[in-house]
Amino acid sequence: MNAVPEALPTSAPAPWLQQQLRSLLAQRGHALLLSGPSGLGQYELALALARTWLCEQPTAQGACGHCGSCHAIDVRTHADLCVLMPETLSLELGWPLDEGSQKDIDDKKRKASKLIRVEAAREAVSFTQFTRSRGSTKVVLVYPAERMNVEAANTLLKTLEEPVGEVRFVLATEAAHQLLPTIRSRCQGHAMVWPSPDEALHWLQAQASAMVKPGAEAATREQAQVWLQAAGGRPADALDWARSGLNAQAWTQLPQALARGDWTLLADWPAARQLAVLQKLCHDLMAAAAGAAPRFFPASTLPKAPRWAVLATWSRELMGAARTVEHPFNAGLMQEAWAARTRQILSSDGGG
Repeated sequence: MNAVPEALPTSAPAPWLQQQLRSLLAQRGHALLLSGPSGLGQYELALALARTWLCEQPTAQGACGHCGSCHAIDVRTHADLCVLMPETLSLELGWPLDEGSQKDIDDKKRKASKLIRVEAAREAVSFTQFTRSRGSTKVVLVYPAERMNVEAANTLLKTLEEPVGEVRFVLATEAAHQLLPTIRSRCQGHAMVWPSPDEALHWLQAQASAMVKPGAEAATREQAQVWLQAAGGRPADALDWARSGLNAQAWTQLPQALARGDWTLLADWPAARQLAVLQKLCHDLMAAAAGAAPRFFPASTLPKAPRWAVLATWSRELMGAARTVEHPFNAGLMQEAWAARTRQILSSDGGG
């Protein structure tokens, strides 16, 4: 017998998400598409919408947070909510898989999928056809929607256009351009709003300080500024940097360290994060070469920018590496190659 899941901690949405939630709750329509770059809170806003739509005592501000429906969502057991996401993300966020999929993964017959499988999309369609269990509506939450392959998206398409009964959809994506045009056209679009720098810093500092152990120093505003810059101004991504333990001194020293061929800070990071750092450094060097302000690193910490043609070549190489970063032939050799190439690019001769 499976144990009853514990309720996951649920905090109020960030201020910029709360403002968007109020606006979206006032709108009509059965299908919403939340879109924008990563780190702006698409999933959190989508879940807040679902909670409110299903809440027994909703307000214009959102869900009440204490009714039976809200509790059922907290413990991931709400019968009228279908969360459609990659299996890897479902496991990370505590959403249960169907028994067959969970057994296959537990028995090591296959790995958890990083895409939204067509079988899951079919189950979502079946879910919409069942009788409601609690209230007056059912909700399907899809995140990240771009992880649906063509077959999964087409499976959902007909139901998305003409849902049976009182069914509402909320799709959230960090790459709207990767969605089928037919999916986008059947949803009411909403572009995620960027918070102001002060708003993001205040929230990030509070969130990071709440994570520190008793007796440890709270996060400073200066540290929060480094995390936020490392994330390109995206607060949720910045919080991931805070969780990783990144400190301000290490981040600001990183460009010069890579120019010397020093890979120490990156050595224990996942390959995808290492590659992301190189792409950020390449971006900032291209910005500097064009006379623009860098986005991810303080300008004073950057090495001299190589020739534009060299940076353009490096950018294309990094984009190519991104296509296979999750499935490297040999991770150790790949990282050695990246370190050597980075040092060559940033050398005094410009990598030529």
